[in-house]
Amino acid sequence: MDYKDTVHLPKTGFPMKANLPQREPEILRGWAEKDVFAKLVARNAVRPGARRFVLHDGPPYANGDIHPGRGPTKILKNVVMKNDTRHGKERN
Repeated sequence: MDYKDTVHLPKTGFPMKANLPQREPEILRGWAEKDVFAKLVARNAVRPGARRFVLHDGPPYANGDIHPGRGPTKILKNVVMKNDTRHGKERN
């Protein structure tokens, strides 16, 4: 059975996965050319007296098997880190 025919998704003209295997190398090359990571590090380094905040995240299976709460926790951590980095806060 082909399960893709059982899922009702909108029909679009976009290719599946947006040709990610072909596009990702050029995206990474563009980031490397613009030196994005070094600029973020430099921007955060010039903030004297910036308060350092450590966001603790425990091991994935500390209390037994993985459970549904693990996903939202990782997503929330990712959103917090990216948002604060974008706004110039320094976090670990």
